[in-house]
Amino acid sequence: MRIDMRKTFFVLMIVAGSLAATAQEAREEVMANPALTGSNYVAYRGPQKALTKAPRGYEPFYLSHYGRHGSRYLIGDTDYDWPLATLQRADSLGKLTALGHDVLGRMRQIREESRKRTGELSPLGAEQHRQIARRMYERFPQVFAGDVCIDAKSTVVIRCILSMENELQELLIKNPRLRITHDASEHDMYYMNQPDKKLDAMKFPQRARMMFDAYKAKHNPYEAVLARLFSDADYAKYNVDGERLVSLLFKHASNLQSTEKRKEFTLYDVFTKEELYEFWQQNNAWWYITYGPSSLSGGVQPFSQRNLLRNIIHQADSCLQLDAPGATLRFGHETMVMPLTCLLGLNGYDRQMEIDDVNAQGWHNYNIFPMGANVQLVFYRNKKKGGPILVKALLNEDEATLPLADQSMAPYYKWDDFRQYYLQKLDGYAGAADVP
Repeated sequence: MRIDMRKTFFVLMIVAGSLAATAQEAREEVMANPALTGSNYVAYRGPQKALTKAPRGYEPFYLSHYGRHGSRYLIGDTDYDWPLATLQRADSLGKLTALGHDVLGRMRQIREESRKRTGELSPLGAEQHRQIARRMYERFPQVFAGDVCIDAKSTVVIRCILSMENELQELLIKNPRLRITHDASEHDMYYMNQPDKKLDAMKFPQRARMMFDAYKAKHNPYEAVLARLFSDADYAKYNVDGERLVSLLFKHASNLQSTEKRKEFTLYDVFTKEELYEFWQQNNAWWYITYGPSSLSGGVQPFSQRNLLRNIIHQADSCLQLDAPGATLRFGHETMVMPLTCLLGLNGYDRQMEIDDVNAQGWHNYNIFPMGANVQLVFYRNKKKGGPILVKALLNEDEATLPLADQSMAPYYKWDDFRQYYLQKLDGYAGAADVP
């Protein structure tokens, strides 16, 4: 019994050490690059690693994709107007510090740039998608050779439509012979941006809210930030919704990297790096609960993308019958990319864990859904020797692992194994039979 206890203690020490190392990895990453604390406001970085060579004789011949729109302005006018009005009122009463007054000036510039553009694709967002298209073409030239068909669809939101058009224009520059069809219609929204009242109602039940509020209280240094902005502590305490103000300033600091004003100034000087890390931990946990596989939200939120995954599989089944199927491109939002990533279990993002362990176990949202985030499935075949069709998954253009039993060729997997595994998973969900 003593030996077993020692073994158990040893294993627990190894696990604890591993979790601490993973948490430290995130801290080091955001300390080196504070922009990563922006979660879904992180500007797209592009691939971080080289691709693994395909098995001998195999070449890519079809690509299936779902991508988020590129960098954008904040969606609501209130996100701009409310903090600006709050700072202006305090400034008129002489209640701002020198830093607070300077931040007010920067917020005026941010507001002016975004006027009449809330929610729209920024110039950087357009460029991100042109670059993604260039890399897609250069990495998998066989897919885009000749007069193959490229079928593209977008949600009906203009920033997604423009993201699609920028990618398609770049592909046409690379190969003017491409035959492109593109559309954005309510007809396809059942899988492009699926509504699901049942899952939405489960996102933040009382227990989840209470646990998140407790977690947030441990990682919420907003009072220290307020003290830098306001010269009168009592005024800030009794006349300002301080938590809301700091939260919005953090959002603007994060989204500034997506606008042209990023070339002129920053808002990161309002915060210490440790504070940025704390705010990121809040958001990381929130996204895990509301769109990830957290048991607090029923452990089923990723199934919001069940129609999308079925569409990906069924479209592939059809396209794989063709000699040169080309590519299927889809353009939407991070609220699709994140749960799709979890539904697929890319890089282990389908793991369930306690809220306090999310960061420590390597669930880092900035690696999943930055502006321009995308999931690509690249299909390979061996024309000379035959054999099974292989598929490789890319998350933000980096190779990702899949939770399939046969890992002998990873990151390449047999399409038949992929298809069987995920169709069984989808069929096992209670709400599976709701595709129009």
